[in-house]
Amino acid sequence: MKKLIVPALLAMMLAACSSTGPDATGAAVEDRSGAGVATVTAPGASGTGIAALTDPNNILSKRSVFFDFDSFVIKPEARPLVEAHARFLVQNPQMRMLIQGNTDERGSREYNLALGQKRADVVRQALMLLGASESQIESVSLGEEKPRCEDRTEACYAENRRGDMLYSGEF
Repeated sequence: MKKLIVPALLAMMLAACSSTGPDATGAAVEDRSGAGVATVTAPGASGTGIAALTDPNNILSKRSVFFDFDSFVIKPEARPLVEAHARFLVQNPQMRMLIQGNTDERGSREYNLALGQKRADVVRQALMLLGASESQIESVSLGEEKPRCEDRTEACYAENRRGDMLYSGEF
């Protein structure tokens, strides 16, 4: 019974924080009114096939979920991105994803590895709650080992606090 309650509660939390209608990228997001699921194709994008993963006009080309300092909570602005990738995985069951959890350089190596794993796991859990199969997704922590930016500024630290979603052939 507990196995059913926890995912249901997490799904309700994600639903309560999601929005409907176009997001800032112009991509449609899930309609929670019961009318079904909208497409993830942005205007001029090439559908939800494999080509959509590299089309800069499609939300699926965005692959990073960013986190606040010392946090592994998915921000509301990242939910449409996670929802789009979940729908893609559901529509393409042959695809596999690796989520790499990253941190900024602050904190011990052990702490950053643990936080990176929590970030990767929360993105994985959200994708699964939205319908992706557990067998499609693997999560791993890179800690502070793969920074995007090496400056010691808050803007740079923010770029490094992320979960990167990589598809088959990219890892």
